[in-house]
Amino acid sequence: MIIEMRTYILKPATLKKFLNIYNNDIRETHVSILGNQIGFFYTEFGELNKVIHLYGYDSYKDREKRREILSKNKEFISYLDKVKDIILHMKNEVLIPTEFSKIR
Repeated sequence: MIIEMRTYILKPATLKKFLNIYNNDIRETHVSILGNQIGFFYTEFGELNKVIHLYGYDSYKDREKRREILSKNKEFISYLDKVKDIILHMKNEVLIPTEFSKIR
């Protein structure tokens, strides 16, 4: 298993807007295509206006296949158009669980 951690830094005062757009416009489709959503979070302390979501995949190939399907989805393309102007920065990391990790 690999875990993808995607982090978004949003324009100030747009967190609620971003979360509403995600929840109402794409969440169900996003989860149905990508599969194993481990969590979806925002920060309360420290660096603000940050959203982080985690997805688990069987392999890089599994992730690649699912992301390819998502990238062609009309609802996802519409969602991207709605949020592109409120996202300041995106970061993507792939996490590899250790052999003793509870999540494997």
